[in-house]
Amino acid sequence: MGATGYRRILLKLSGEVLMGEQSFGIDPDTVARVAEEVKAAKDTGLQLCLVIGGGNIFRGMAGAAKGMDRAQADYMGMLATVMNALAMQNALEQLGVPTRVQSAIEMDKVCEPVIRRRAERHLEKGRIVIFAAGVGAPYFTTDSGAALRAAEMKCDALFKGTSVDGVYDADPKKVATATRYETLSYDRVLSDNLKVMDASAVALCRDNDIPIVVFSIREQGNILKVLDGSGTFTVVESEGK
Repeated sequence: MGATGYRRILLKLSGEVLMGEQSFGIDPDTVARVAEEVKAAKDTGLQLCLVIGGGNIFRGMAGAAKGMDRAQADYMGMLATVMNALAMQNALEQLGVPTRVQSAIEMDKVCEPVIRRRAERHLEKGRIVIFAAGVGAPYFTTDSGAALRAAEMKCDALFKGTSVDGVYDADPKKVATATRYETLSYDRVLSDNLKVMDASAVALCRDNDIPIVVFSIREQGNILKVLDGSGTFTVVESEGK
């Protein structure tokens, strides 16, 4: 069991986290630091799945906004998530953590296809599984991919590591008086259009009763703090819990 009583979690990381101080791409030093945090979480006894976005390389919606075909742009974004997954796999395995990448777009030269029962076996053997290429279809974000894999793998919670330490009633980078929520219901997130994850991802978590824990991955050592309840974060869960 992990420090919170969770046995298995899915950790969703934004691709931008892997940029470090760069404005584009993958910073190996930052990937190595995040990998150390992921390893520390695994060392508590957790079974860990990962989903990493692709916004540091290419974001489908941004491409579509500039006139690209949306489906084509989304497929490019999915390929970006595979590059990030391979970078994280390399960093984790350099730390001695056995890791498997499963992609929703089959590319058997570099990773496995998504096969739920095989992923289950990897987790039971103590391996980390990184799910790449979202849901394998355009018009869905990697948030939706993370919610889908969390439900499919029967995860106890979905941890979303971002650049802010929780969910606020306004953008804390722009509004100095923005207030952070300790807890929120799924329905409140959806009705108030709070920018936690996209609506389909939140609804999927609600329908499968998977808590969403939003925290800052940029603060060193924060994953462990959040796991033991001492960190700063927001929990999105069913009303009355």
